[in-house]
Amino acid sequence: MVSLLSSSLIKADNTNSILIDQVAGSDDLVLAIEQVGYNNKIFFSIGDIDDTEINLKQTGNNQEIGWANDSPSWGSGAGWGGDIDSKNSDIKFWQNCTQGTSCNKNDIQFHVAYGDDNKAWWAQGYQISSRTDSSWAIDTYEGGGHKVTIDIHGNRNEIVGVQRNCANNNCDGHTAAIYVYGDDNSIFGKQKADESKTFNLTILNDDNVVDYLQDGNASHTATITLDGNYGTDLDITQHSNTAQSYTLSQNCQTSGGCTISVTQQ
Repeated sequence: MVSLLSSSLIKADNTNSILIDQVAGSDDLVLAIEQVGYNNKIFFSIGDIDDTEINLKQTGNNQEIGWANDSPSWGSGAGWGGDIDSKNSDIKFWQNCTQGTSCNKNDIQFHVAYGDDNKAWWAQGYQISSRTDSSWAIDTYEGGGHKVTIDIHGNRNEIVGVQRNCANNNCDGHTAAIYVYGDDNSIFGKQKADESKTFNLTILNDDNVVDYLQDGNASHTATITLDGNYGTDLDITQHSNTAQSYTLSQNCQTSGGCTISVTQQ
């Protein structure tokens, strides 16, 4: 079942586009795409999937989702499913900008690939209160300009995140990255408020639970790697109006897992 809606509400030369390249086999795909605004693009390949449900939504202008994005570039990958190529994945990417011709580019770049029961949610220009919040309240004053890279692999991974701005009339900032490759990882984070935040995460191993919030009207940076024979529960906050920075490399060898909590305010 496929449902597509794409409309251009301003000028004829500012068009929206959707390109999906279906490769290999597929079973019970449910796909819903909605684009309202202009200069919005969605393009990706699908690959050999089983029970994937995809829900992509872009409201506003200058937004993009797909495997052929600016940076980093995995190449087209259309021959094997440049994005998705997995089983039982629930993928929901929403983007929103309300500033008309002043919208900075929102840019979600994803990958996923050959995992079972994966869930990769991400929203830019929405408000998400927790990793189980599915209401996704739209941000009515949103400037865009966020950028996300998601490259998941592995099985039963959850990535739920949100980036929003313009709280102090500064419609700029935020990046994020996130790679995973291991199994049974759960990640939730917010980089709301304004100005640069950045955030990188890698993981590679299993059973990690990560919550993070950077927030505050100042520049924060976090680079986190994890890995190890056991998972780590990490809670990091950098809520402040003065610049913060943090780099963590964790290799948990403790049976039963490790726990780390960092707060800089």
